[in-house]
Amino acid sequence: MPPLKAVREQKNITQEELSEKSKISVRTIQRIESGTEPKGHTLRALAKALEIEEGALRETTAITESDEVKAEDPAGINYAYIKIINLSPLLFMILPPLNILVPLLLMFKMKQRNSLARQIISVQMVWTVMAPIIFMLGIFLKLGRQFTLILMILIVLSNVFIILRNAAEIDRNKKLYFRLNFSMI
Repeated sequence: MPPLKAVREQKNITQEELSEKSKISVRTIQRIESGTEPKGHTLRALAKALEIEEGALRETTAITESDEVKAEDPAGINYAYIKIINLSPLLFMILPPLNILVPLLLMFKMKQRNSLARQIISVQMVWTVMAPIIFMLGIFLKLGRQFTLILMILIVLSNVFIILRNAAEIDRNKKLYFRLNFSMI
């Protein structure tokens, strides 16, 4: 079942009601529910009307009863897997490229190619780029070895905090606390 139809039916809204609420034509909604992927303004308007993330409407994976339905929402997001993907960079804090590669591999292995998984990886990519820049700025300030050591520890702890805060938010509200307004993948 296409994500739009699943969410719409879960919220007990007819196509006509969704059309009125989103200002998108019923015909466009019918096309999306039959397999066309929504884009741009249509995607934003439908997501806003349904009060969900835009990425939830981009997924085309069907939900079957045999899947772990208790941990999934109508768009096929398995939050247990999302938490594993989010927590996986903790194991590779010392080797920054792996804090991107491992969640990326898990995203494909666990079939969680959704906006949450992409956002998790995008946040790790930004952190991986920013961490050495901040470290190099700290070295150029020439404030001593103790400052450099403290800076290194703070950089690593910042990523630990981001990961743990996102994990808590996934548990509570099924979304990310630290997220970007764009996706890098």
